[in-house]
Amino acid sequence: MTTFKQGRYSGYLKHIAYIIDLSIINVLAVLYFFKMVEPIKFVFIVSICWVVLSIYSKFYEVYRYSREITIASLLIKQLALFTLLMFAFSGFNHELNIQPLTIIKYSLLVFLLIGLFKFTLYYLLQKYRTVFGGNYRTTAIIGKNKQTMALESFFNKNPEYGYMHKKTFNIKDKDNFSLEACFNFIKRESIDEIYCSISELSNTQMYRVIDFADNNLKILKFLPDNKDIYSKKLKYEYYDYIPILSLRNIPLEDSVNLFLKRTFDILFSSLVIIFLLSWLTPLIAILIKIESKGPIFFKQSRNGFNYKEFDCYKFRSMMPNKDAHLYQATRGDQRITKIGKFIRKTSIDELPQFFNVLFGDMSVVGPRPHMVSHTNMYAKRIDKFMVRHFVKPGITGLAQISGFRGEVETDKDIIGRVKYDIFYIESWSLLLDIKIIFKTFLNAIKGEEKAY
Repeated sequence: MTTFKQGRYSGYLKHIAYIIDLSIINVLAVLYFFKMVEPIKFVFIVSICWVVLSIYSKFYEVYRYSREITIASLLIKQLALFTLLMFAFSGFNHELNIQPLTIIKYSLLVFLLIGLFKFTLYYLLQKYRTVFGGNYRTTAIIGKNKQTMALESFFNKNPEYGYMHKKTFNIKDKDNFSLEACFNFIKRESIDEIYCSISELSNTQMYRVIDFADNNLKILKFLPDNKDIYSKKLKYEYYDYIPILSLRNIPLEDSVNLFLKRTFDILFSSLVIIFLLSWLTPLIAILIKIESKGPIFFKQSRNGFNYKEFDCYKFRSMMPNKDAHLYQATRGDQRITKIGKFIRKTSIDELPQFFNVLFGDMSVVGPRPHMVSHTNMYAKRIDKFMVRHFVKPGITGLAQISGFRGEVETDKDIIGRVKYDIFYIESWSLLLDIKIIFKTFLNAIKGEEKAY
């Protein structure tokens, strides 16, 4: 059984930074500099504008390999934009008679404190990685040349960036190198990130490395040269002065996108729970109990983000049976009750999963989670199946509205589902989520052929 590294992302730091920065901005303004403003109006307008400016300037795009000069340039850019914003606010509210010198003093003090916090956090994390060995990622490099040796040197000489380098594989050593041995080492040592020299790998080898990384939830990055690789959107980064390419760019790894999606999930699931499940649950419970003995809710272990198992909830639609956790419902399944047939056809049985969304195990939209036994089976049989676990699973998804919901009758069904799930992961937007939810609602009203 392949093991998967969990909790690789420290995106919570960005959320904390947002909260602290907004607190500095608003507390200084309302309690000291601009006591005459309407607090609620000011906080709302300035906070929204700050978030928009931050997205535009990429103010929070600071990574473990970012340098001090990068942080300083982000601060200066954000300071200029924020000062212009405050002058615009003063112009629109001229009756407040805010003096230009007051705005300049306020902006400078705000950025002095924000800069102090930003650099303190940056150096504390570096010290934490250096002294305690925490917050690190293990790395392996495939290919040995001048560029990869420079990257290995960067990893070894800069422990403050939080990389623990394990091994560099020499592809030119034909007697001792094989990709299979390389893959076994990566799995055995629980490597988090794989770095490849494009010039040293053949196209066939590159495809094998990509497939291995996708199927084992490993982050894969390339050291670029003049060799043609793939017609994909590539993310270009610098580790010190070393250029690095990331083959798969996942929008939901960005903390702003993650915050927007999580906020939407909480609001949407709360509305469903309050205005729908609050009165529908007792009715469904009575109907389930009248027809058969057993619990109202059905709980099943499924794999979610980073392959982590969680309890997925549904309204019980079958007679209690020992095979419920092993076999999917099939067409004409005798285990399904009469009320169960109705709630499955209308997707009402899935509604308790909005509690999973509220608890943070699921999202409203995302790849549908599978039973643990099925996940283990498909991970071995279906190429790139594990890519689905780079994001939280959803109640509905792009694959489900595209004809790939319900029972998996052949490998074609699961291959199609994976294809749509990967497209969703790489192309996520809030508008796409809303479109999928709307289409799911229409399909529930019309009824679907595979809803049984």
